[in-house]
Amino acid sequence: MPAQKRFAQPISPAPVTKYQPNLLPAYVSNGIIGLRVRQIPFHAGVAVVNGGAAIDPTTLTASTPYAPYPLSGDIRLEDVWLSEALQQITYEEQRYDFTCGELHTRFHFIVNGITAHIDVLTFCSRSLPTTVLQQTQIQVDKPCHLALLAIINPAGSPGKWLARNTRLPGSKNSITAGSFWTMPLMGDAADSSESNSSFVDGSLIWEFLGGLSTCGVAYTTELHGTDQAQRLVAKEGEQLPLTTRYTFQAEPGCTYTFNQIASIVPSCYHHEPDWQATRLIYLAKERGFDALRQENRAAWEELWKGRILLMGAEERWQCMVDAAFFYLHSSIHHSSPASTTPFGLAMWPNYNYYYGHIMWDQETFVLPPLFLTAPDAALSMLTYRCERLPAARSNAKMQGYRGSQFPWSSSPTYGEETTPLESTSSQLEIHVTLDVAYAFAQYVHATDDEDFLQQQAWPVLKDVAEWIESRVTHSERGYEIKHVVGIAETSQPVNNNAYTNIAARVVLLEATALARKLGRKVPDTWEKIANSLVLPIDPQTHVLLNEEGYTSSAKGGSTPEALATFFPYPYRPGEQIEQATLAFYLPLAEKYAGKPMLSAFLGVYAAWSGNRELSTHFFEKGYADFLSQPFNITNEMPNYTPEGQPVGPFITNIGGFLMSCLYGLTRLRLGPGEPQSWCEGPIILPDGWDGIQVERIWIHGRPARLTANHGDKHAHIEFLDC
Repeated sequence: MPAQKRFAQPISPAPVTKYQPNLLPAYVSNGIIGLRVRQIPFHAGVAVVNGGAAIDPTTLTASTPYAPYPLSGDIRLEDVWLSEALQQITYEEQRYDFTCGELHTRFHFIVNGITAHIDVLTFCSRSLPTTVLQQTQIQVDKPCHLALLAIINPAGSPGKWLARNTRLPGSKNSITAGSFWTMPLMGDAADSSESNSSFVDGSLIWEFLGGLSTCGVAYTTELHGTDQAQRLVAKEGEQLPLTTRYTFQAEPGCTYTFNQIASIVPSCYHHEPDWQATRLIYLAKERGFDALRQENRAAWEELWKGRILLMGAEERWQCMVDAAFFYLHSSIHHSSPASTTPFGLAMWPNYNYYYGHIMWDQETFVLPPLFLTAPDAALSMLTYRCERLPAARSNAKMQGYRGSQFPWSSSPTYGEETTPLESTSSQLEIHVTLDVAYAFAQYVHATDDEDFLQQQAWPVLKDVAEWIESRVTHSERGYEIKHVVGIAETSQPVNNNAYTNIAARVVLLEATALARKLGRKVPDTWEKIANSLVLPIDPQTHVLLNEEGYTSSAKGGSTPEALATFFPYPYRPGEQIEQATLAFYLPLAEKYAGKPMLSAFLGVYAAWSGNRELSTHFFEKGYADFLSQPFNITNEMPNYTPEGQPVGPFITNIGGFLMSCLYGLTRLRLGPGEPQSWCEGPIILPDGWDGIQVERIWIHGRPARLTANHGDKHAHIEFLDC
């Protein structure tokens, strides 16, 4: 059966049907706000806001912090609070709907023979992207007293209160400076008709640890199904959680709908983030919960037009690629102020060891799938780098070079180096600068955006070309790049790392070609250096080695760095060197498979060697083995953490797998020519895969269909607007 009919809709993962309090919570995100939603969604999970910055208390460097969790709550049935009686919950399920980015949770709460049937919907709005929403629907089987509580408690976010309000400034009962209205978490309070008529329940400003940034949070609630509820608002108390409580008599046969809408605004968006969050809550309330839900569904429907279909493949492979597509697009938005991180916005305490930094992963693994499926989101990530070009220039100057050198670990706010001090990668793993520059060139090829080329890409490529020129060493052999660390992260620096040198060659040639397109004059040395860089090719075997002095038995020796110059970089050394290099590294791939990043490409390298069975094998070991349940989470490594806990979704591996399907197996190479010239061949797919099809990709601002069938000479691009 054709894949289009077998898999007509994106395949959502199997639901969780048992309450497991230690389970890695579901990840719900829109690229601006990321939530870890617990199995009981009222329990505070983890929230992350894109653009937030704090001092990490362990490394004392800039990091991405937890934000106040915006959708906490509680339910009281008769005189028992759900949070205090988890043993009285009967769990039904928690399930994703990948088609629309929604998380649904259903369970029963039973007190004194009374059962409350509870259904919770949680999502992050893509149409109003600082906004997150939660809807709780409750039915009871007997008359009872019911209370519903919304809570915003910043206690899980290291930092301090700067402001807290439950009245609008300028309103009849606005609160003067130093006087705040609140209520205890489950205490009693008097009804406030003023609060009942307000479109916002409360707001706060939270300063993250170290004072690097703040965020504003505002929220509103509404209850449908009864007009007899008493709405309780806050009393005084400067540093108590924001809360809203509804109390009423519930009757069987009725459905009570409790909506929570919250906005989180980072200070990089607005200097008064609490008031701006309040304004955005007004917009959200004007549109209404149902309209925002429909807008969100429509946004996901549009994104899924870029879905990758694996024709002929087993359903499990389609499940994997759908999950990868979902988690990648959940983690970036065209409004994102600070790119995204190796884990997207999916932080959790047991694996926050990249500290929310922006690294080479983003340009190398995350951006390429977005170039064709969501170019506006790709643009936001590149804009992050472009806006922080002054920091890269300063970084180069401090190390004695010209141009720009991008940091190994970039801080969310300023784009400065933030690698923990015990690491040497920040100084020696310089390929990150080349990866950033190459991403700008690829975006130009994918979009043909001349304004972007002039205003953003050219300054970056020019700076990086100048940096390469000042970084190379001239010798009798040509030009060399010495004392670097490559992808394998060897314990000692090496000379003429293949990945670094070829990346430098590609960037210099891209910069030269784009300069000519713009009519800019550039030094002749750029092309001269590009064509004279020393490459570690063994003259006897014709194998491109990882670096000079390379031995496969050394630490990291199985890392296929040389193969990464063929894909994702576009180096084409000729059939003899390419096949010799593939034949040399593929046997080493058995040892390498299971490492993050390049493992997702191993199936492509095997396919390029002509071995379909080996390609399937390496997609199993290099990607499928990284997945864990529930929810088809892609982890950083197959064995998760040393404690055996999942650590994902790891967006780097996800992007690598999507790249393999979208570019590697289809032999699609972005370039300056006509799009059909990008299609190389032949097409060799994993065993059992008949073809790869994407109904809509974006090329030069036009919708197109991509099809690559096994055995074809090359893939086919068909524009849909002809």
